[in-house]
Amino acid sequence: MTAKETEIGKLDRFDQKILKELSREGRLPVTDLAKRVGLSKSPCQVRLKRLQAEGYIRGYKAVIDQAKLGLEHIAFVEVKLKDTTEQALSAFNDAVRAVPEIEQCHMIAGAFDYLLKVRTKDIASYRAILGETISSLPHVGNTSTHVSMQSVKDDAG
Repeated sequence: MTAKETEIGKLDRFDQKILKELSREGRLPVTDLAKRVGLSKSPCQVRLKRLQAEGYIRGYKAVIDQAKLGLEHIAFVEVKLKDTTEQALSAFNDAVRAVPEIEQCHMIAGAFDYLLKVRTKDIASYRAILGETISSLPHVGNTSTHVSMQSVKDDAG
């Protein structure tokens, strides 16, 4: 059994139900959460605090309607680095974290090194971010852009 399987094995069905309910509705009052998972309020609250303390629950956030803010344009950018030493990867990772338009950054095993999810107001602002910011990130060799026409499913918000 792997360490991850052992970790997951520590969670009983109530813990798993709590996590499932909170992933759907993070602002759920404890009394409602307790009813949904089949516990009374106090034991539910104790479990909730333990799940937070053990790092299963890392935090809570508001899901923002980006379209209402005028940020409807989503592009996915494949990034190939010129150098993939640990130092180069670390420099790229640190630089990416400082770019607010980059919503997500994933290191990829495959034909390119990273996949970025970039959100801007329109194609012109995306082009500016690509040319002025992304292309000048440390060790970027080349990029390839894929524009999202429609989000069919987005559980992350």
